[in-house]
Formats: sequence, structure tokens, C-alpha cells
Amino acid sequence: MTTEYNFIKACWGQPVDRTPVWLMRQAGRYLPQYMAVRKKCTFLELCKTPELAAEVTIQPIDYLGADAAILFSDILTPVEPMGMKLDFVPGPVFENPVRTQADVDALRIPVMEEDVPYVLETIKILRREFEGRVPLIGFGGAPFTLACYMVEGKGSKDFAQIKRMMYGAPELYASLMEKITEMDRQYLNAQIAAGAQAIQIFDTWGGIVSPLDYEKYVLPYTTKLIDGLNRDGIPIIHFVKGAGTMLKSVRKAGSDVVGLDWHVNLGKARDMLGPEIAVQGNLDPTVLYAPKAHIEREVKRILDENAGRPGHIFNLGHGILPTVDPEHAKFMVECVHRLSQK
Repeated sequence: MTTEYNFIKACWGQPVDRTPVWLMRQAGRYLPQYMAVRKKCTFLELCKTPELAAEVTIQPIDYLGADAAILFSDILTPVEPMGMKLDFVPGPVFENPVRTQADVDALRIPVMEEDVPYVLETIKILRREFEGRVPLIGFGGAPFTLACYMVEGKGSKDFAQIKRMMYGAPELYASLMEKITEMDRQYLNAQIAAGAQAIQIFDTWGGIVSPLDYEKYVLPYTTKLIDGLNRDGIPIIHFVKGAGTMLKSVRKAGSDVVGLDWHVNLGKARDMLGPEIAVQGNLDPTVLYAPKAHIEREVKRILDENAGRPGHIFNLGHGILPTVDPEHAKFMVECVHRLSQK
């Protein structure tokens, strides 16, 4: 088990000399150096070119001084080889959404080494680059969030199509979710085999259902996914956006770390989850638009809410916004390190 990194130690709830910090979407449009690379290719081409994907993964480590790197990719990367044409305009769009049993039957489970070799190659490059410097986080979408995109065909305000399937065609919904969960399991295990040192599962849309429906329609599949991962020494982070009222349900999925958005008090969330679960979060991403004095106050507030308990990874409550001043992100990281130094 790799425990020399503060980030990995914090995932296991072990004491650290200062709170580790990284940012969701830390490789991205807010960085001029990312945009310079992005000008050369489309978003999908960037995801599928290991040297470039590795380059933009490394950029925020060099610039921000973050304590962990996250693989540059997209949660929908392994869905495309299931047989769904994916485009970004600029958000993700599937040409032919899944609506029938025939659509589900037509989906294939990719052979990861053959269908997404670029993801695994990027991980191998990054492990060589980061050796002894920072750990590498692999990631995937939670089954429910992937299903939302596959059934809706794109992002949604009301998620009418997925809920119509959930409530009106539960057997169809279950068959889709089983197939996605198995694909996801194989995809994340391939990342672990390639060298990912932690895995984050993003359930961006997990909070769009009621707590009762979360337990019935979402939780069983996330639990099955996490149970199926080759977790020996690999911490699993589970982030469900909008789940502040149902953290006890989220905890049942079995991750080592629960990610928190900014709608919940971190101290109260820790009390609810219990001391054996680490947490990640949870600065409102828009705070990075504020003057530096305000950023520092907010960082201190969150550290104070944690009250020195082991098992805290500092992060935003969702991805960094593309129009944030990179200097403010860098300042936030510096504040976390300075204010938490033992």
C-alpha cells in the first residue's frame, strides 16, 4: 500500500502533516497552458492522444502544487465504444439515445485494452512522470449518471426520459443499469491495473432523485460497482452531487472517501458519516471569483469545520469553473497548505 503521499494517507484516515488538496477539473479551460494544447485538437482527440492527455494532466500539478493528479479524460469515454456515437457541442451529445430493450441489447461491453487503450497508456505515462511526486487518481462516472446521459442523449433540466424509464419500465431500466455497471467495473479495474493509485466515482446526477428513489434505483448499482473493484490498497472516492440530505445512504455504497458538495456543512457531514469515513471537499467553486482575503477566510472556515480530524482531502464542491483566474486557484492551494500545516 502506497502511504507516503498525504493524499493517500488522508483517504485511509491516517494523520498527515498538512491537509492534501486537489481540484475537480483541475486540468482544464481556466489554464492558459491547457488552452494552448486544446487549440491543436478537439476535446475527444485530446482525450484519445495519450501524450497530450498526459501533458494537460501534469500542467496543474506544475502550476498549482496540488497533492494529487487526476487523469485527463471524460466520464463518457468508455460509453462510446459500447456503440453510442458521442460528440461534444460543447457539452456531450449522443446521436441515438437508449430508449428500448433493443437499444440496450445492442450495447456491447468494450474490451478495455482494445477499445480504450489510450486511457490506459495515459495512466502508464503519468505513473512514470509522477513517480515519487504525486499520486494519480483514475475515475469514471457512476452507473446512474452514465445512464442519464445515455437515455437523455445529453444534459437535462428535468431528466424526464430517465425517470420515465425508471418508473414506467423498471425492467428495461434494470437491464440497462446492469450492463452499464459491468462495463464500469471492467473500465475502472483496467485503470487500476494500468497504475491508477485511487479511483473517483462521479455521480453528478445522483442528487436529482428523492432519498427513497436513490436507495431503490441508484444505490444498488453503485454498491455493486464498488464491490467489484480490485481495491487492494486502492482507495475509492464516491462523489454524489446534491446528496447532502442523504449522506447515510451514500455511505452504504461502501467507498473509503465520500465527496461533499458545498451545500452541506463539512463538520456536520463528518458527524453523520462517522470517523471511519474520510471526506473530500467542499469549497463552493464560485468562491474562487472572490478577492483573495475572502478565499482565505473560506478555506479557514472549512478547515475549522473539519476540526483537525484525520481523513480530510480539501477540494471544491464541484469542478473549477473555466473563467476563474488561475492565480486564485493557486492561492487557494497555498492557503490550504499554510493554514493546515502541523
